[in-house]
Amino acid sequence: MPELIAPTGRLHSSWLTARDEWQPGAHQDGVGLHLVGDDDLDRPEGFASWAERLRQQSDRSLPVGEGRVHATHWWIADGEVYLGAIDLRHYLNAFLLEGGGHIGYSVRPSARRRGLASWALGAVLLKAPALGLDRVLLTCDDGNVGSARTIESNGGVLEDVRSTENGIKRRYWIALDDAGAP
Repeated sequence: MPELIAPTGRLHSSWLTARDEWQPGAHQDGVGLHLVGDDDLDRPEGFASWAERLRQQSDRSLPVGEGRVHATHWWIADGEVYLGAIDLRHYLNAFLLEGGGHIGYSVRPSARRRGLASWALGAVLLKAPALGLDRVLLTCDDGNVGSARTIESNGGVLEDVRSTENGIKRRYWIALDDAGAP
């Protein structure tokens, strides 16, 4: 049974296996790879350091760096198996408002088409009001039919489709009182 867990070093081996399923250099929404820094994720110590940085990003008493926002990261796991990731950004900066949104998620290729993204999104939507949010913005690439369906099945209402610095994005708002529960 899948669950949302805080990033942890104990899933190192499983995370490496999942990483190898992606095309080299592929973007993985919600994973927080921008926080890797100089750590070598192939080494357990580097991986544990990165997982700690992911956990710390939700602490609003700590600075997050230029152009970043506070976010809470979860991994989608089934026991000791890493299935994907989802993050909830506590507020939006200009970049996120244009094409990134409050929530990013990705599911490893071998675990797709099982409803994991819809389930995880529904679970995170239930946590968003605790941050003072009454609605959240989600975006996806215009051609990503699966992600569009995931967002729409959780109450997403399409605002527009626009060209951003990261390509053409579909922009959805979810009113948290309207969000579909998993």
